[in-house]
Amino acid sequence: MAIQPEAVLESDLLKKLEQQSFELVSVTDEASLLANLKIQLEKLNDVQLSQTEFKQILNHLAKGSIFEKAKTLRDRFQYDKDDGTSGYVRFLHEDHEANQWQATQQVTVEGRFKNRYDVTILVNGLPLVQVELKRRGLEMKEAFNQIQRYQRHSYWASYGLFQYVQMFVISNGVNTKYYANNKKQSYKQTFYWADEDNNRYTKLEDFTREFFDQAQLNKMLNRYIVQNEALKCLMVMRSYQIYATEAIIERVNNAPKDEGQNGYIWHTTGSGKTLTSFKTAQLLTASEGVHKVVFVVDRKDLDYQTSKEFNAFSKGCVDGTDKTNVLVQQFTDTYVSKHNNSTRNSKLIVTTIQKLNNAITKKRYTQRMEGLKDKPIVFIFDECHRSQFGDTHQNITGFFNNSQMFGFTGTPIFVDNAHTKASRKYTTKDLFDKCLHKYTIVDAIKDENVLKFAIEYVGRYKKLDSKNEMDIEVEGIDTKELMDDERRLEKITDYIIAHHKHKTHYPNFTGMFCVSSVDTLIKYYDLFKRKKEEGLHDLKIATIFSYGTNEDDPEANGFLDASQDSAEEVEMNAIADAGASYNSTVFTHSRDKLESYIGDYNEMFGTAYTTKDSQSYYNYYNDISKKVRDKKVDILLVVNMFLTGFDSKPLNTLYVDKNLKHHGLIQAFSRTNRILNEQKSQGNIVSFRNLKKATDTALTLFSNKDAKETVIMPPFEDFVKLFNKAYFEMKAICPDFEDVDDLKDEDAEVEFVQAFRELIRLRNILESFADFEFDKVKMDEQEFEDYKSKYLDLYDKVKTDNQKQKSSILEEVDFELELIARDEINVKYILNLIAMLKGADTDKDYEYQYKSIMDLLGGSPELRNKKELIDDFIQKNMGGLDTEEQVLEAFDTYWEDQKEASLKAVCDEEHLVSDTFKSLVERMVSSNQEPLREEIVEAMETKPTLMQRKKMIPRIAEKMKQYVDVFYSGF
Repeated sequence: MAIQPEAVLESDLLKKLEQQSFELVSVTDEASLLANLKIQLEKLNDVQLSQTEFKQILNHLAKGSIFEKAKTLRDRFQYDKDDGTSGYVRFLHEDHEANQWQATQQVTVEGRFKNRYDVTILVNGLPLVQVELKRRGLEMKEAFNQIQRYQRHSYWASYGLFQYVQMFVISNGVNTKYYANNKKQSYKQTFYWADEDNNRYTKLEDFTREFFDQAQLNKMLNRYIVQNEALKCLMVMRSYQIYATEAIIERVNNAPKDEGQNGYIWHTTGSGKTLTSFKTAQLLTASEGVHKVVFVVDRKDLDYQTSKEFNAFSKGCVDGTDKTNVLVQQFTDTYVSKHNNSTRNSKLIVTTIQKLNNAITKKRYTQRMEGLKDKPIVFIFDECHRSQFGDTHQNITGFFNNSQMFGFTGTPIFVDNAHTKASRKYTTKDLFDKCLHKYTIVDAIKDENVLKFAIEYVGRYKKLDSKNEMDIEVEGIDTKELMDDERRLEKITDYIIAHHKHKTHYPNFTGMFCVSSVDTLIKYYDLFKRKKEEGLHDLKIATIFSYGTNEDDPEANGFLDASQDSAEEVEMNAIADAGASYNSTVFTHSRDKLESYIGDYNEMFGTAYTTKDSQSYYNYYNDISKKVRDKKVDILLVVNMFLTGFDSKPLNTLYVDKNLKHHGLIQAFSRTNRILNEQKSQGNIVSFRNLKKATDTALTLFSNKDAKETVIMPPFEDFVKLFNKAYFEMKAICPDFEDVDDLKDEDAEVEFVQAFRELIRLRNILESFADFEFDKVKMDEQEFEDYKSKYLDLYDKVKTDNQKQKSSILEEVDFELELIARDEINVKYILNLIAMLKGADTDKDYEYQYKSIMDLLGGSPELRNKKELIDDFIQKNMGGLDTEEQVLEAFDTYWEDQKEASLKAVCDEEHLVSDTFKSLVERMVSSNQEPLREEIVEAMETKPTLMQRKKMIPRIAEKMKQYVDVFYSGF
């Protein structure tokens, strides 16, 4: 069967949209887009607009960023009528039948380059959904990359109306995904649409039927696009998040009073539960029968971002203090806004579980809360598995007589993993009634919303009189004595030091190390510190733990006990009580140790935290959270803290020296599997205990008996086979690396790029295994580097063609350069190698070392642009140099001369004022921000016309960027 052309796919889509009541219109350029917009706005608002009035609206629409335009879209605009009165227009209606739905194709817009878009969904004349298609057989990622280019090249042009696009849809006919309009979007943040049971609509025709149903699309645009105030970007909810939200709203509005009123959402860790619960709380405030919506989090989860999001929706709904009195004021509508001294009646309240419990149990508050007992109040608990199994739940249900309670959890408590007591029930179902929607870790991995786990078990133990290894769990030896043995702890420390940088593709990712007790943690920390002082590693190690409480886990030395308030809750209460006086030797020892470790942290980061008062300790907790997320801490050493609820996308490795099981195991492992980029291909688990049976049991409990096939990465040997297979497939295209130069056309070049890219991906995974060396695969390292240079040559060709405005199909291929970037190979490293050339004993040694330097330069995306200059330095300057110091000094002089010469050349070519251009460059280097268009014009000797600027500004900006990349980056 012939491959379906892209044009046929486009035509079929438009026919399907027409069948679904979209009006097909011929909007092909800016003039027709504006003319159609005027007509549609007049229909929506039942007005007639003069050209003067319409011009006001266009000027209003032209203002702001993508994020700000999303707000404009949902607001009304007041304009001045020609008769002197005021008029109002809206741009999007909540009722889908009131909106005007149109579809067009091949709209052409000219910005830096002229671009033509495939299919555009117009709502009331504004382009709100853009569809990019590729013919069957091509990667969808090519469509994604094309949209990224459109964003750079033309979406912003003229009035910037294409910046009103809220969602993109990409498809090759067979697979279809959608995502929000966000400039920093990664392909990893594209989503499939699915039904309530998570059966995907991958074919374009099925997706179109479901997603482009006008009522459904209207809900997406009006309800399920989230304007993230903290990050100033748009987010779109995934299908399972929407089904969960609608299930709760349906139960609140329509559940019969004689049936169960509560419910819980089982969405696996890392699938975006907080966003779902946030949107649910927001939408429920519109329900007339609800008096208050109370969003409840653990104290440690009420971070800056959560607070900002909720306060953006309803100012003052979040109180960041520990004052229960403020919460009571919010409940009783006596809260006085700090902003304007007015009394605020907020329907939405965001609070911590601790303050809520105080409000309904402390005598000084309960009298004021009395009037709320029979009010219809909806409670939404974020991460309910951590906070609902102590006395708090009974306190809430005992106080509020007309409440509904909804919980979100990634790891429900079942009978199998509940720690029951005779007088109480301790499963999630017992407390929250019905499971309203389920999305397991298997679903999330299949959808590529979280990563798989690569699990390695390190450390088998042998009897002294036997050569056979024995499993410590099976043999029943004195495991505690063995586990706490100083020699074992030192071997594990050495193992982590030896392998951490490979595991984390250092410094791109970070790790966490969870251990069995505070005493063990202290031993490990001291080992890492001693070895650092001995110069055996340069890793930044930090720790936090609670003191004065028994942080050793109550069961199996690692099981997170579901029967009590969560382990972290106990710890956070201990933090709140910091500074109190205890007569415990254990407390004094652990507190003194932690104070010492915080001292190390203060020295490392220039901070001044202490355990001597609760606020400082709590600030330390928040700061260490931020430092881990910012990759400023290499390994975080913990017992229980941070093993639940803590999200850090750059964290990819968990070292485990404690016994975990059930929900505790899944929660801990899930710290590592957040989606980030192509280089983060899996979450690494390195277990120094035999947790295989516990892992299999947990996966069966929280998904199904076959889950491990989906959730756990194949073993090292399987990836070796896959690498070898990919190697031979690439060799079939190019038997030798020099054959890349002779590929007959761009189609053949694309075939090579895709084949070698697969090798890069597989090597990226293999490098995370401790066993990997190139001698384990069929390809040697030098051959890999040779092919990589050719691969990067093709990437350079794309960049050159782009500057010449020459179309290339290679431009649509993602080279995934992050998989071959190596930050440790920098200019300083190369200079050290150059200095070593002086010590070469023979010409043969010299040539070998010289070739190695050129190969490294050619194989590094960061240094390729310096290759020619560095080679010129070697050829012209090495003769009279005798020492390493002389080489480095000569290079500095050479580099400054080349920098000045290159800057002069750019200024001469583009007729720029040298000093102005130089100051723009220096500011660009220091602030990492590109100059504004007006600033580039200011640097020109002769100011160009508006038409000339369109071509000149992007060209000069690109030359400036190249100049900075060559002379400043990589040092």
